[in-house]
Amino acid sequence: MRILFLTRSFNGLAQRLYLELTALGHEVAVEFDISDAVSLEAVALWQPTLVVAPYLTRAIPQALWRHTPCLVVHPGIVGDRGPSALDWAVAEAAPEWGVTVLQAEAEMDAGPVWAGETFPMREASKSSLYRHEVTAAAARAVVRAVQHFTATGAPPAQAAAAGVARGRWRPLMTQADRAIDWQHDDTATVLRKIRAADGAPGVSDALFGQPCQLFDARSAPRPASASYTPGQVVGRRHEAVLRATTDGLVALGHVRRPDGPHPFKLPTTLAFPAEIAALPAWPGALDDGSDPDIRYETPCDGVGALHFDFYNGAVSTAQCMRLREALCRVLTRPPRVLVLFGGTDFWCNGIHLNVIEAADSPADESWRNINAIDDVTQTLIEATGCLVIAAMQGSAGAGGVFMALAADRVWARPGVVLNPHYKNMGNLYGSEYWTYLLPRRPGPPSAADVMGRRLPLSARQARALGLLDDVFGDSAPAFRAQVLLRAASLAASADLPGSLQAKHARRLHDEAVKPLATYREEELARMRRNFYGFDPSYHVARSNFVRRVAPSWTPRHLAIHRRI
Repeated sequence: MRILFLTRSFNGLAQRLYLELTALGHEVAVEFDISDAVSLEAVALWQPTLVVAPYLTRAIPQALWRHTPCLVVHPGIVGDRGPSALDWAVAEAAPEWGVTVLQAEAEMDAGPVWAGETFPMREASKSSLYRHEVTAAAARAVVRAVQHFTATGAPPAQAAAAGVARGRWRPLMTQADRAIDWQHDDTATVLRKIRAADGAPGVSDALFGQPCQLFDARSAPRPASASYTPGQVVGRRHEAVLRATTDGLVALGHVRRPDGPHPFKLPTTLAFPAEIAALPAWPGALDDGSDPDIRYETPCDGVGALHFDFYNGAVSTAQCMRLREALCRVLTRPPRVLVLFGGTDFWCNGIHLNVIEAADSPADESWRNINAIDDVTQTLIEATGCLVIAAMQGSAGAGGVFMALAADRVWARPGVVLNPHYKNMGNLYGSEYWTYLLPRRPGPPSAADVMGRRLPLSARQARALGLLDDVFGDSAPAFRAQVLLRAASLAASADLPGSLQAKHARRLHDEAVKPLATYREEELARMRRNFYGFDPSYHVARSNFVRRVAPSWTPRHLAIHRRI
């Protein structure tokens, strides 16, 4: 049937639901929730049987829900109501939470329940829970609700009684509710408060006497002999500052300074460059877990695992340089099989647009960043001394997808979503050796088909197209465990030496036919036009994305009802 998505943005949750419903054969059009008039016009054009609202920040107009059934995805258990559902669940350390699909009516979050799903909570940020547990639960609940709607046209007779008993109305969580008392709060309390606000809106606080919002908090070990005053900023580690709590340290990785020269989210060291310069640098080692972003482990004989968990999956120039340095160090004495796990939330999303936007010359920083990520990709392509596996426990976009394709095998869990295109960011041409890596994949579509497609791909779609080699694992922990078992089996295989010889021979052959340097020069020649040419599309799109400028219209590849 025809379904209209009414959503504030085409975020990860909306993309996952779009993929789930289109896989079932439904026709799904998307309209951004810009105004009541625009939403009503979309309904008039598309004539949907059903409206699904995966991500809204305001009420659906009465003229719409009275005309067409509207199912709203609420990130809370059955009976929960209010705009800060997941925030309260994280802040209060709820042992279990859920997602409810309910029908829009006059009273917010109070309509008939069509489906509900629950999941056990884990210690993680709100944004991480949203990307994993909430998204997976929402996919199950929405599919069940739509199937029930198709079969009966009426909501189920009864909701989940346990959920109704526990759910209640909760108000908007304010900054007063989120405030940190540095003189009395321990590390666990500080982490919980910041994690409950991660993504948005952050926790209002101050650093170096300047107001800011805090994001991206992790615990850090405190030296046994150290004595710090609670609230004291004691050092820096890469992009983060280390701040003392009553019983330990927290690393604050990102902040937003609303009144600063760059009023958007940035790595803390970039947001406070002068103040940070006076702080002592704390070392972070690759193999002892002291580096929060990049760590290396040898989980079993012959297998090495490299984790690079960068905030929101973006990699700046400096982070690319650190990642390449770590790779080169590992490859000096390579394991038989090297597993690249990326991050828990994202495998990688390519260049760091926020850091670029804050640079004195965004064009120059774009150029440095794309060259730095090209260096990482080249290192992976040329790693012929071991079998390289890209194990995608999180989604990936743009250059991150092609960095993964530099591996010999690419595996993903079923919930992963890929966006291998660059065009949505101001018609970027893209680099990361995609013109070399994409044609050598075994799938049927041409490179032009993949790069011209502006819609997301599910893991199973990507496997069918040949972008992924396998998809497995019921959850992220199960996926990681199965990856290591498979990697151990490959490392012990008697066929591995022959495979590595064949890999080395193919690399020599490919280099003789057309050197990697030529692919890179050709890609970067097109990228130079994006960065320095007369067309400002990339710079406008990047600035709007970073500054969260509300869209004034829905792109036509999503709003298919407006193509007519």
